[in-house]
Amino acid sequence: MSTTKIEWTESTWNPSVGCTKVSAGCQNCYAECMARRLCAMGKKGYENGFKFTILPERVKLPLTVKKPTRFFVNSMSDLFHEEMPFEFLDQIFETIKNTPKHIYQILTKRENILQKYFCNHPVPDNVWLGVTVENKEAKKRIDILKTINAPIRFLSIEPLLDDVGQLDLSDIDWVIVGGESGPGARPMQKQWVLDIKDQCDENKVPFFFKQWGGANKKQAGRTLLDQTWDAMPNSPKGQLPLVLDDGCLFARTAAAPMGGREGCNVRVRTQE
Repeated sequence: MSTTKIEWTESTWNPSVGCTKVSAGCQNCYAECMARRLCAMGKKGYENGFKFTILPERVKLPLTVKKPTRFFVNSMSDLFHEEMPFEFLDQIFETIKNTPKHIYQILTKRENILQKYFCNHPVPDNVWLGVTVENKEAKKRIDILKTINAPIRFLSIEPLLDDVGQLDLSDIDWVIVGGESGPGARPMQKQWVLDIKDQCDENKVPFFFKQWGGANKKQAGRTLLDQTWDAMPNSPKGQLPLVLDDGCLFARTAAAPMGGREGCNVRVRTQE
């Protein structure tokens, strides 16, 4: 476990490492480069480089953290990788359930495995579930995410590789946008970002602008329209109140938290 420079979280927890490419957003994977570097340095846990590897010795690490913390789970992998045993996922979620003071942000590009797992498992109250939407083709992940009854559902539109067009943001609680960074970074156009922000504003969805990216992301910065955009969703238990850019607090009503999602874990969308 370690602190991180990722702007929308506080710490990372990687009970597994390594991954394989599944879509366009994986082309210049930062985690792959870092894993190979850590392997060359002899870092424990990265003996296999970027080959998918479960690390049972890390499963209970959050239990040792006393301060309430927002964890990005598997920043160096995908929690719902094809080689991830569901029995190991059960152990991970047992730790999550046993640490309700923490918040766990889980992001995947494997929406079908995400759905399959949560067909038979409840989503803990302290879990935020998200999918990556790097281009128009990846928008299909949003519909799968919406079938899962999670306290917070979010989209990571990073790396933003083209104009994603119209987004159905109903039942989405948070949107992160960012450009690709590092060598060979594919450029992101400002209008693509503004179009997404406008849709978030129209739907009252918190908007977080992470970075412009590019070969030198520090130099490019993360200001948009002369300011930073750091809105966060309000958690069901109120751990993280959201302050909108106009200074007003955004809160859910107690009678209908998170849009009133109650009942079974997976919702079936019906035609009207």
